[in-house]
Amino acid sequence: MDTVVVIDIIWWILIIACFVGAFAALIFPIVPGVPLLWAGALIYQFAINSGELGWFFWTMLVLASVIILAADIVSNRMFLQKSDSSEMSGRVGPLAIIVGAFVMPPFGLLIVPFLAVFATELLHKKTLEESFRVAGIAIVSFLTSTLAKFLIQLGLVVLFILSVIF
Repeated sequence: MDTVVVIDIIWWILIIACFVGAFAALIFPIVPGVPLLWAGALIYQFAINSGELGWFFWTMLVLASVIILAADIVSNRMFLQKSDSSEMSGRVGPLAIIVGAFVMPPFGLLIVPFLAVFATELLHKKTLEESFRVAGIAIVSFLTSTLAKFLIQLGLVVLFILSVIF
């Protein structure tokens, strides 16, 4: 096999690994999803073909990156403010998501934050019903932002494939 073909295959494996890693970040929040999307696109741009990914792709990548990064913050804050949660729950929830990623994944992503926010609200003198409601809203917030990130990342990968093919 030609050396150039082998090198191209290696580059493509790295690109695919970056994109798969970006989706893994949805389950393992410690994985840097947005930088992996960028890494895959940059590997293609600089190692395979610098002319195929045009300004539209790069503009969409920048916009999507900003939206993905903001999705967690905006979603979490919006949902928790509407639920009349304590300020501490807004801090405990995201940390519990990271811990939950390593405790019984993927179920830990739901169970650990739910229990952490529930306990936090109880410590802030909320009733069982109020604490349960806030913990449920925290989970809905996480699932909503995760779905949004998944759809945006999927759209970027499809745009990447279309840019390469056409």
